[in-house]
Amino acid sequence: MNKIICLFLLFLVLFSGCKSDEKSGKPNIVIIMADDLGYSDIGCYGGEIQTPNLDGLAANGVRFSQFYNAARCCPTRASLLTGKYPHQVGLNLNGQTLSRNAATIAEVLKENGYHTGMAGKWHLSQTKGLPNHEEQLLWLSHRKDSSIFAPLETYPSNRGFEEHWGVIWGVVDYFDPFSLVHNEVAIKEVPDDFYMTDFVTDKSIDMVDEFSNDDKPFFLYVAHTAPHWPLHALPEDIAKYKGVYDEGWDVLREKRYHGLIEQGIVDPANAPLAKNESGKLWADCGRKEWEAKHMEAHAAMVDRLDQGIGRLIQKLKETGEYDNTVILFLADNGASPERGYPPGFDRPGHNREGEEIVYGDFDRPGGELTWGYLGDAWAGAINAPFRYWKKESYEGGNCTPFIVHWPDGLKGKENTINQGVGHVIDILPTCLELAEANYPLIVNGLETTPLEGNSIIPLLNEEITSTHGTLFWEHEGGKALRIGDWKISALSNGDWELFDMAVDRTETKNLASEMPEKVDEMVAVWKQEYKRIFPSKE
Repeated sequence: MNKIICLFLLFLVLFSGCKSDEKSGKPNIVIIMADDLGYSDIGCYGGEIQTPNLDGLAANGVRFSQFYNAARCCPTRASLLTGKYPHQVGLNLNGQTLSRNAATIAEVLKENGYHTGMAGKWHLSQTKGLPNHEEQLLWLSHRKDSSIFAPLETYPSNRGFEEHWGVIWGVVDYFDPFSLVHNEVAIKEVPDDFYMTDFVTDKSIDMVDEFSNDDKPFFLYVAHTAPHWPLHALPEDIAKYKGVYDEGWDVLREKRYHGLIEQGIVDPANAPLAKNESGKLWADCGRKEWEAKHMEAHAAMVDRLDQGIGRLIQKLKETGEYDNTVILFLADNGASPERGYPPGFDRPGHNREGEEIVYGDFDRPGGELTWGYLGDAWAGAINAPFRYWKKESYEGGNCTPFIVHWPDGLKGKENTINQGVGHVIDILPTCLELAEANYPLIVNGLETTPLEGNSIIPLLNEEITSTHGTLFWEHEGGKALRIGDWKISALSNGDWELFDMAVDRTETKNLASEMPEKVDEMVAVWKQEYKRIFPSKE
């Protein structure tokens, strides 16, 4: 009998070992995207906002100081999912449809044995308003019934995701969002205690539970709407930041800069603190208390996002998936300078009960009946140490915090800062390498075009210092090009500026007048790249 019991126990051990080996082969991949996050918002990038969970990922992972996005929401998300520049996949502008001949990460990994799930903001389907303004406002406030928010074939559930819980459009009322769906089905009502950031977290956790039940690895795209305007936050989170921002945006920018230096993200020798391009001084602000409340609400939104990441991490640990899960965290662009947009297109004028939403004359932002925006002065502060913000291709618009965490795959690299240069187009190729998958020649019955991105694995291993010799940006007239340590940047209808990023990481010294030949040389390359990447334009 003892021999039988021993043989049975040995069988269990061997069988469990086989299951474990098979499960720990290809890693799970979780991408967490923040929306309109300031470069120095989170603690491990110099900020004062309480982000212990992101800080924990950084302490046990790798932080990048020079990782780029496409400077705006839709273009970045398109590039992330396809490994190509946004112009190549239909997203040179916001609110367009992602090209069907560009395979998404989900489409590729699903064909290579992965579960695929998404929670949160899609914003890669053509979003068209109704012809009548009043009808549009009724639609946005759930008082005009509709179950379809864009062509169904463009929804995430038809672009490789087995499950999608989230919004199709880009802007949401955090307490009662427009265009909320489960796959193709509209979610027409939400509970009284609904809050969008928590919903994204809850559904992500549900999918980890579901996907952990078999031996297939999973890909999970957690696309938060926070902290994009409107400044909707929960009272208990806002309370944590009461009085924190009373000194104003000038002091905050200085503190963030010193925090970045302490964290090792920037070196003051080659990254002086750039000016706040808003040109606004706190001393001249006539509504200091009111302005400080805006920043309190923004901080509360980031705080709640981090709380959700903590809950997701806990679920990964409970299911035994944590050690072999690659977690990538980044933002779609820098903080938003936007303010003052009235109701219309994607901004409701009332809630579903018909109560009016206030767009400026409120005591403090945070509740559902307020529609607050951060504004350019605060955006300039929280994008420290850089210039500018969302939409622009200066570092404040297109450089993102980027954390890579993978206990099984990054041993010995914990709490390191990688100064190498990478781009969001590199994420799909990285996923391919992790999944041991090839990019398809055909997707959705259409021939694909080659990838632009390259895997960041050699960058993580410090075998290279950049994934690209040349990087290109263009969005609504704003533009940039980086070749090695040289970068040219320009605002829409503005002159090109030239920077040596090796000694001026924060774009504070324009060398264009001193080196006009270098500018001409780089502009010529930019024009060639624009024509190559966007051949329908000249």
